[in-house]
Amino acid sequence: MTPDPIQEQNSPLMPTPSVEPAAVQQSDMTMLATLTPEMLSACLTRELRDATPEDAVIPERDDAVAIFRRHLGRYQADIRNRFERHELKGAGAAKKIAVFTDVMVRAIVDLAVRATIGAGTVESGMLPSFAIAATGGYGRGLLAPFSDIDLLFLVAEESAERAHPLIEYVLYFLWDLGVKVGHATRTINECIEEAKKDTTVRTALLDARLLAGDSALFATFEARYILACVDAGAAGFIHDKRRERLERHRRFGDSPYLVEPNIKEGRGGLRDLQTLYWMCRNTFGTRHVKDLLAPEFIWMGLLTEQEAARARRSWDFLWTVRLHLHYVAGRAEERLTFDMQPVIGARMGYTRHGRQNGVERFMRHYFLTAREVMRLTHVLEPAVLRQAQGPVANAAKPDEAMRQAGFTLLDGQILPDRGVSFDQEPIKMMQILDWARVRRLALHPLARHQLIRWERRATSLRDNSEAARIFLDLLCGDESTVEQKPRRRPATASVPSVVEESGLSYSAAYGEYPPAGHAHWLHILNETGIFGRLIPDWARIVGQMQFDTYHVFTVDEHTIEAVRILDEVASGRMADEIPIAYELVKGLHSKRALYMSVLLHDVAKGRGGDHSEIGAEIAAELCPRLGMSGEETETVSWLVLHHLLLSHTAFQRDIDDPKTILDVVDIVQSPERLRLLLLLTIVDMRAVSSRVWNAWKATLLRELYVRVAEVLAGGLATTERDVRVRHAKEITADILTEEGVPQKDIERFLGLGYAGYWLSFDYETHRRHARLIRAADANDAPLTVEVLPLPARGVTEVTIYTVDVPGLFSKIAGALALAGASIVDARIHTMTHGMALDTFWIQDTSGQAYEETHKLARLASLIEQGLSGHIDISEEIARAGFGHMPMRMRAIHVPPRVVIDNGISNTYTVIEINGRDRPGLLHDVTAAMSRENLQIASAHITTYGVRAVDVFYVKDLFGLKITDKKRLEEIRERLLAGLKEAEAEASACADARYSA
Repeated sequence: MTPDPIQEQNSPLMPTPSVEPAAVQQSDMTMLATLTPEMLSACLTRELRDATPEDAVIPERDDAVAIFRRHLGRYQADIRNRFERHELKGAGAAKKIAVFTDVMVRAIVDLAVRATIGAGTVESGMLPSFAIAATGGYGRGLLAPFSDIDLLFLVAEESAERAHPLIEYVLYFLWDLGVKVGHATRTINECIEEAKKDTTVRTALLDARLLAGDSALFATFEARYILACVDAGAAGFIHDKRRERLERHRRFGDSPYLVEPNIKEGRGGLRDLQTLYWMCRNTFGTRHVKDLLAPEFIWMGLLTEQEAARARRSWDFLWTVRLHLHYVAGRAEERLTFDMQPVIGARMGYTRHGRQNGVERFMRHYFLTAREVMRLTHVLEPAVLRQAQGPVANAAKPDEAMRQAGFTLLDGQILPDRGVSFDQEPIKMMQILDWARVRRLALHPLARHQLIRWERRATSLRDNSEAARIFLDLLCGDESTVEQKPRRRPATASVPSVVEESGLSYSAAYGEYPPAGHAHWLHILNETGIFGRLIPDWARIVGQMQFDTYHVFTVDEHTIEAVRILDEVASGRMADEIPIAYELVKGLHSKRALYMSVLLHDVAKGRGGDHSEIGAEIAAELCPRLGMSGEETETVSWLVLHHLLLSHTAFQRDIDDPKTILDVVDIVQSPERLRLLLLLTIVDMRAVSSRVWNAWKATLLRELYVRVAEVLAGGLATTERDVRVRHAKEITADILTEEGVPQKDIERFLGLGYAGYWLSFDYETHRRHARLIRAADANDAPLTVEVLPLPARGVTEVTIYTVDVPGLFSKIAGALALAGASIVDARIHTMTHGMALDTFWIQDTSGQAYEETHKLARLASLIEQGLSGHIDISEEIARAGFGHMPMRMRAIHVPPRVVIDNGISNTYTVIEINGRDRPGLLHDVTAAMSRENLQIASAHITTYGVRAVDVFYVKDLFGLKITDKKRLEEIRERLLAGLKEAEAEASACADARYSA
């Protein structure tokens, strides 16, 4: 007899829906209006019954899939609409998705049972003993819209083979629906054995939740699994999860303040909250993440009401962001990229407020939430560890001085003594950090917990002289006063090697001595919130991001990273990477001023206006309050005001122009300030990201420093132009004479270059140019291209010797763009006999020199083909186009801008062009300049993420500086119009590529 689908609902594999028969007869529209799980179950049951032929057990497979697909789309659309109308928060919507998915899976299991019975694969009374459980995030009852659903098919030993047809039916049906499934089929013994070998499996099974099937089998599994976890002990599991967390943090960037964070796996993201849950699940037996924040946990003294409320807000905020990410991307996207940030910020209601735009407000909320997650970890994890592994034997005892100060040691870590309250004595918060620094002691987790809990009391310390003294010691105190202790492992725990390799501090976790340097203490001040309470101006940059692709950290994290790099430089640990900085810091007299200027150089970011000027004013007011002298205050304020001077000059100005050097000298005025400013510039750039600093930039800064220092020291004056030219010619003549070059050839070469040429290169380059020109002239070659890798400087030098014609620079720039090269600097020289000797310094896409032979040959070949007319450079550039830039980069708005300055150089008009960096930008810009009859003498190219700043030193067609204001404005408008037109065309081309 064919079983009736309705009667079979009482099968143990399909829980009976709690719905009256009358409800089943309601229309689809009525049921979908309420859209409860019960109604969905009833609707599926009715439609499947109606679609079942009279002589069949179940509908045709395609009909069944269509029914499920329709209802899957309906409930997903309903949840999305309710979420986007703000009727549901993120976690609430994720729970709804999981609940409705439960109904779908149970209904599919029921179909599978009917299908196998109907097909005669198994007899009705001989169903295999098996259960289907949700695991992972789905097991916790939370699903993001496009996440996988993780299923465990639990089978009894004796019926494993007979269960396979059922399992295959369920999986293939889910795949036909387009659902991504992670699955495993195991017996109870296999589950326990796999969990012993793999922490990931053990973690996933912690969340196992019965969906359908043999409840007795699943209950047996739960009982045995819990017993196995108890036998294994919580301590080992917790250490495994912490190791896993450290590896994950390292994989996703270590810092929670990366400007394109991974909200699920990154530090301070959802996975960190889930890790806390898993630790507590093992130790305290909590069942759901929400239980961490439930009243019973507050009664246990783990969290205050305020901390629990903040944790709940963090949980909901992160889930809300995650669901928006999935819906906007249309896939399981977890990274909050630049193109997503403004869209999601707007969907969540973040708009411009004062000077801060909506996307920056949204991202600041995200970063503050990530910090809240880290703070919650510092609060909860110590209690979990203490419960799991018990007290650790004391390795050291506090001395009398420490006890008199109000502190003691526990597990070798410092914490307030019994009866000491940060609430009653806020100064103790600073004193405990001072003791920890001087004695090289790690803060006990309970001490960090108390710092977080009472950070608001630090407001009362703003005018406290002792707090100011301690703050300066934490920032830049003499490391020679700190106890030198060997690095050690705690005797009570086996520290995973990943902890040692990751670069993250694990002192609070494992009792390790804190790392040397000052950045560690600034991180503690910042994460606990004390920093912002002591210095309100600092609070304004916590979590502050800049919506660009140049800065990879928030402002506060970038600043602390700069202090860390300064520590590394001062200790000599970066002597190989930045040798000039190490040499300069050794003889420094104003160490405190340098550290304070590093701390404050970006403190006014995000306020509008010039952050250097506002920052200088803040420094002038703050430094005296922190106990710095008038001289130190003036130095700090000056450094903050001019902290961009050297980088802008080195990368955007012609340092061979005497006026460039004199302008810097007029501002700097003293060798000590020059040293301080160079050190500040280096650590600031290096802290942006490791990719920003390279050998070429180091070379330019070093050359600028040497030339300015030479003038400050009273050496050869930059104004003695004729003397320098004569000196360069004399040395070049001596070198060529030693090589046996005929005197007439030497004299001819010395007569070819104008003064600017002789001041632009060193003597070795002059020698190479002489050889190149002699060889070209001897062979009557119309075009000579020479490529020379300079890996020590991080560039490849390309020299082109050919007949000077209009548009030459543009053609060369286009050919180099086609080769994938980035021009970072250029010198353009027309010799006295009408030939052009142009030099370009280029890098590959990773910011390094071209060195491989085949790449060098391709560079030379493309230049030769472009200049000889064998390829149409403009056409090839259009083909390459703007489409190379990822969509996430295109979200950054870079308005084109043209600035003309006649005060920078005495002999040239300087044109600065700002625009979006793209292949062919330099080709387009220089072609426009050629149309305006401008002669380019030098070009200086700098990129800041997707923003390019190209600076050109130009003259008119007659070799004169352009002084007519009307003509200058005409040039500016035409260049700007051409820049906008070229960018629009490139953007349209890219849009066409993406749509295709």
